[in-house]
Amino acid sequence: MENFAAFIDKVSSALWGWPMIILLLGTHIYLTIILKFPQRKIFTAIRLSVTKDKAASGDVSQFGALATSLAATIGTGNIIGVATAVALGGPGAVLWMWITGIFGIATKYAEGLLAIKYRVKTADGTMLGGPMYALEKGLKLKWLAILFSIFTAIAAFGIGNTVQANSISLLVNETFAVSTTATGIILSIAVALVILFGVKGIAKVSGTLVPFMAIFYVAGCVYILVVNSAFLGETLRVIFESAFSAKAAGGGFIGTTVMMAARFGIARGLFSNESGLGSAPIVAAAAQTRNPVRQALVSSTGTFWDTVVVCALTGLVLVSSIIAHPDIDHTQGAALTKAAFSKIPYVGSWILTIGIITFAFSTILGWSYYGEKAVEYLGGKKIIIYYRLAWIAAVFAGSVLNLSLVWGIADSMNALMAIPNLVALLLLSGVLIKETNKYLWSHHLDDEGV
Repeated sequence: MENFAAFIDKVSSALWGWPMIILLLGTHIYLTIILKFPQRKIFTAIRLSVTKDKAASGDVSQFGALATSLAATIGTGNIIGVATAVALGGPGAVLWMWITGIFGIATKYAEGLLAIKYRVKTADGTMLGGPMYALEKGLKLKWLAILFSIFTAIAAFGIGNTVQANSISLLVNETFAVSTTATGIILSIAVALVILFGVKGIAKVSGTLVPFMAIFYVAGCVYILVVNSAFLGETLRVIFESAFSAKAAGGGFIGTTVMMAARFGIARGLFSNESGLGSAPIVAAAAQTRNPVRQALVSSTGTFWDTVVVCALTGLVLVSSIIAHPDIDHTQGAALTKAAFSKIPYVGSWILTIGIITFAFSTILGWSYYGEKAVEYLGGKKIIIYYRLAWIAAVFAGSVLNLSLVWGIADSMNALMAIPNLVALLLLSGVLIKETNKYLWSHHLDDEGV
């Protein structure tokens, strides 16, 4: 078993190495250029995300689809993951993470567009879509669509379920001395009460939970930045210089190379916002929208909020805290995060604890939908109930078991999801250009198209 775990770790490291980083970031940059920088429309996209489009066809509102996507995307990676990137890659990793988010907006836009363009309506009126349908209908690559669905179904049980449940149970046990078994039972019941109602139930809970958890967490970050305001100028200088300079950063940091800062910053940004991995378009396909580009714009805001805002704030908090308090242990991600938030009097640990719990719980909900639709593509609607029961059981198992091996398998499957999705994005770039020119750059966003 130890040899197998070591093998999985090597596979995961290889899949998330420079080839995948270059492929994903290269796709971000390529799509940004050929689509004429859709990032310019980010404020239009934000406005559309909170505008109801009841006349359009779909299962949930555009905001509901976005909230579900954000629920799955904004998770422990935005807190502990950012800290790990800073610990391993130095303060410069924060800038590379932010750059990745800026370019990733174009990829998330493209994924949302294809999700609507190639979605299908079932006999009962339900909308189905995502990379598997773009691969099958747009490129006639059914075998690749099947592979994507298999990778997604497996990855969902890992990165979207058991490891999130494990994070919650361990944190609750450490903070409140509640047994992992008790947490597992409560968490399983809570998840069951939501996912048994399908996408509408998930979207409704996510639409309430995501704004709450984001405002709650961001407020804590802003407080720390106000306290550390005297060090913000130095923080920004260190972040920018460390991103492009091989010299030691100073201010309590261990010197890192530009390559280390770029590698860990880019990898964390890609892993956090999921642009290019193919997960978000699965729920984007359920959105009520009148044409593909409107939902594409709404989808793109997911990367903006996740990386350009939340991850950036976290990075600023961590780096400024290290500069303000050089004695902080910044060699371990979890310890660094805990130390930074402990500077908030009385409620710091509570903000961090509640933030991680709500982020992880929402990730379980969002990924349950991704995995469910992947399984439905493979075996039809009749097996969904069995999938949901397995999902609930996995939540309990994840709460009480040691998951070191599961992390490696989940990371590997997550990376493998990206390959078929990127094939669809790159080979269907002509469709992306045509639709974008038709609706976005010709000022026809209000036209009916689907």
